[in-house]
Amino acid sequence: MSIGLERARVIVAQTLAHGQAAGMKPLSVIVLDAGGHPIAFERSDGASPGRYGIAHGKAFGAVMLGLAGRAQAARAETNPAFIAAVNGVYGGALVPVAGGILVRDAGGAVIGAVGVTGCTSDNDAAAGLAGIAAAGLVGEA
Repeated sequence: MSIGLERARVIVAQTLAHGQAAGMKPLSVIVLDAGGHPIAFERSDGASPGRYGIAHGKAFGAVMLGLAGRAQAARAETNPAFIAAVNGVYGGALVPVAGGILVRDAGGAVIGAVGVTGCTSDNDAAAGLAGIAAAGLVGEA
């Protein structure tokens, strides 16, 4: 199973809707496939243009390492050399914080990742999880 464009669009739309309904700051959302390639991206009106890179880095780190953003952040605290080295391997593309969410199918296989940025990292993760659930998939933040 793959996420596919239609599900990616649902994830993006529902993530943004959740953020708006919860009164969050303007969000930016990216959906990557299992290979780390973008499927869909949108940013809310008022979101800063640099948010693409942050959203991508959150999702890219999750899918490339198989670790959700919170797990990456914990790893960065206990073993900063590892995260720094891996970030070097990927050209500085990782943003190891909450808001990088693994997307799994019903069997538990990683089929991609979602990156959300714009509010607090915990709010970013909550919005992304809502979008993933709306698409009928399982998120791991």
